[in-house]
Parts: sequence; structure tokens; C-alpha cells
Amino acid sequence: MDTDDYWDEEGLGVGGCEACPELVESRSRIVDGVGPADADLLFVGEAPGATEDERGEPFVGRSGDVLDEGLRAVGLARRDVRITNCVRCRPPDNRDPKTAERENCRGYLEREILAVDPELVITLGKVPAEHLLERSVAVTSEAGRIHELSIGERTQRLLVCVHPAATLYDPSQRETFNSALDAAAEYAGDGGQSTLGEF
Repeated sequence: MDTDDYWDEEGLGVGGCEACPELVESRSRIVDGVGPADADLLFVGEAPGATEDERGEPFVGRSGDVLDEGLRAVGLARRDVRITNCVRCRPPDNRDPKTAERENCRGYLEREILAVDPELVITLGKVPAEHLLERSVAVTSEAGRIHELSIGERTQRLLVCVHPAATLYDPSQRETFNSALDAAAEYAGDGGQSTLGEF
């Protein structure tokens, strides 16, 4: 799919995309990323849920509260980071986005990553980690590790993190989540560039 028709380069947003009929039917709006266009940290989730679809902002439900709390614990605030999703429209019944839906939206995500040029991309959960790394990911055991993410000619650092919701269902995941955020925070305000010359 050609993302040129719907991509707003200045606003880092998407307007009017109808590539995924089920998602068009399910959404009330397209949920674009939020946060500074030059953020050091770019968090990538899976897809909007009901609250996100209603408010037009990613990670504003219970998972968002956990993420906000985790950010505060490492000296950051939501306004300091950029938060987006693999898929910008809410899947029906909050199901995982299908492979085709993730692929339809991939161009938008890659454009956002390239435009923001963060010090670090942080994937929240299995779906975004596997989508961007294009392989199977054992999130709990890989959480906190840095990987290479190639987009065209550019290489970015990517850190795998458990999804904030995992800490709600399994409190033992909280330490893994907090440790990954702690590792991510080291890249905030770094002032370096996001290419991996010294990786």
C-alpha cells in the first residue's frame, strides 16, 4: 500500500486511510502518535483499545497509567517521550491486529520512527517487538536488551519491554517492566545520534 496518500509529514499523522475494512468499521477515529516530534524515546504499542479510540491518544487506559507511573519512577514524564502504535485503528473486540493490518500500517510507523529519529525505540509487548524485529521474540527474557532495527538505510536502537498490561495480570512482571524502563531512561537526553556507529 502506498502510504503517501494518507501521511501528514508535518503532523506525523494519518488522515483518511481505509486500507483495512474491518478496522475502518471498528474505529471511531485514527489514533496517531503523541509526544515531541524530536523525542529521545519512542514507545511503540500494538493498537488502540476502547479508551484510546474514544480519546484519540495511545496508552490512556489502565495500561497508560502503568506506563506513566513507570516513566515517573525513572525520572521521565509522558510529555518527555513519544508514544505510538503498530496499528492506528482499534481492532474489533480489542483483538490483536492481524498480520495484514500491521503490514498496511507499517509504512506509517517507519515514517514516524525516521522523522522522530529517537535515541531508542521501545516496543511494549510481543506484537510490536515481533513486528519490528521480524522474528519471534520471548519478551520476558529479552526485556531490557538492545537490538538493531533497520529501516531502509537507517539503523536505530530498539529495546524490548513487556507490555504495561502484563504487570496488571501478573505482578511478577513489574520488576522486568521497571528494569527495561530504567535501561531506556539512560538514552533520554543523551544528545547523541540514533545511528549505531558504536553499537
